[in-house]
Amino acid sequence: MENKTPQNIEKYKSNYSEGKLWKKVRNFAKKAGVKVIYLALLLYYVLKSPNVTKEDKAKIYGALGYFILPIDLIPDAIPLTGFADDITVLAWALHAVWKNITPEVKQQAQKKLLEFFPDVNTDDLDKLW
Repeated sequence: MENKTPQNIEKYKSNYSEGKLWKKVRNFAKKAGVKVIYLALLLYYVLKSPNVTKEDKAKIYGALGYFILPIDLIPDAIPLTGFADDITVLAWALHAVWKNITPEVKQQAQKKLLEFFPDVNTDDLDKLW
């Protein structure tokens, strides 16, 4: 995967807030699915890590801001395809900050994911991509 910034991702940073992220996750977890929510949670916990560069944080803020934004390239309300653009942006950001994905970050994300998807086998999560 080429590590090019999706066009104008920085403009979505202003849409990010922790409260808005949790509201989006609570309201759309089932509709978005395990993969989208897990990617968002991984990025959230990387953002909370103390050694993440400002550049990487900016990428995460932009990606999570895009995820939060109710109106985007493909509206989230469209069944089956509504989160396709979100997963693309989240996956790009995850790829861009992969060096920050520690076992602790994965553990935090998986623990939180189980609150929304209690039946998920966390051993299978790395097979999602």
